[in-house]
Amino acid sequence: MKSYSRHPFMQIIRLLTLLGALLIACPLPTAHAQAPAAAAGEVAAPKPAAKKTNLWETIALGGTVMIFIGIMSVFTIYLVVDIYARTSKKKLAPPMEVEKARALFMAGDYVNCYQVMKNTPSAFTNCVRYALSFVGKGKDQTEEALLVEVGRENNRLQNRINYLSVIGVCAPMVGLVGTVIGMMSAFAALGETGASDTSKLSEAIGHVLVATAAGLFIAIPAFAFFYILRNHLTAQMHWLEDEVMSLFRNMPYDHFQGLEIGEELTYAAIPNWVQEGKVPEPAAAS
Repeated sequence: MKSYSRHPFMQIIRLLTLLGALLIACPLPTAHAQAPAAAAGEVAAPKPAAKKTNLWETIALGGTVMIFIGIMSVFTIYLVVDIYARTSKKKLAPPMEVEKARALFMAGDYVNCYQVMKNTPSAFTNCVRYALSFVGKGKDQTEEALLVEVGRENNRLQNRINYLSVIGVCAPMVGLVGTVIGMMSAFAALGETGASDTSKLSEAIGHVLVATAAGLFIAIPAFAFFYILRNHLTAQMHWLEDEVMSLFRNMPYDHFQGLEIGEELTYAAIPNWVQEGKVPEPAAAS
């Protein structure tokens, strides 16, 4: 049988235990041990306290580009709240309007239903109204028109979501612009003071990196909410399509042949040669 003491895991534990014992037995020298002892009766000078900066002072270190990053952050919050509200079920299909449509469909009052849907615009009512205008052309064209209107509503909301992607791309670029401008100033100051004084350079580098960090701080949530809201919108559009399609599931299309419901203008008239009883002459070859 293989001994547990030869197992690699046990060997690692033993090695870590040995290293810990060595660190305890031989502690590393501290800065006080290396520093020369103060003379007798001489009082050591107190170390200056590190200056702490608050949030607004840190933001101010990023420079002018922080104004644009701040605008993008506010716009990101607005878009997330607005899109989430617009894609909620109560906003897409108000329960009161859904009940009105169902009641009017059950009563067979399709003309009045068209007017009610037109007077209360929403994603649901727009889809119902547009589909009702095609019931005289048969089931296939009605369902096709319904899908077209659902896609149109999806595109309206998707265009708003795409702005989050734009912010996610532009925010790091704006932060990088602030960093490059700050680095140019830092190296200019270094050329004036000389290479021996690196404290100003390190301080300047820390300051200009605030812009890049702020840009990433805005871009990461913007991209995250872009994908979250896009997937949420896809699910809501499928739900909306099912809600509207349920109204037209048992539609008596045979009774609508040749009828027009709605007020959509049609520009396709009977050809004038048919009205005048003439046959059009073929076009002359060029």
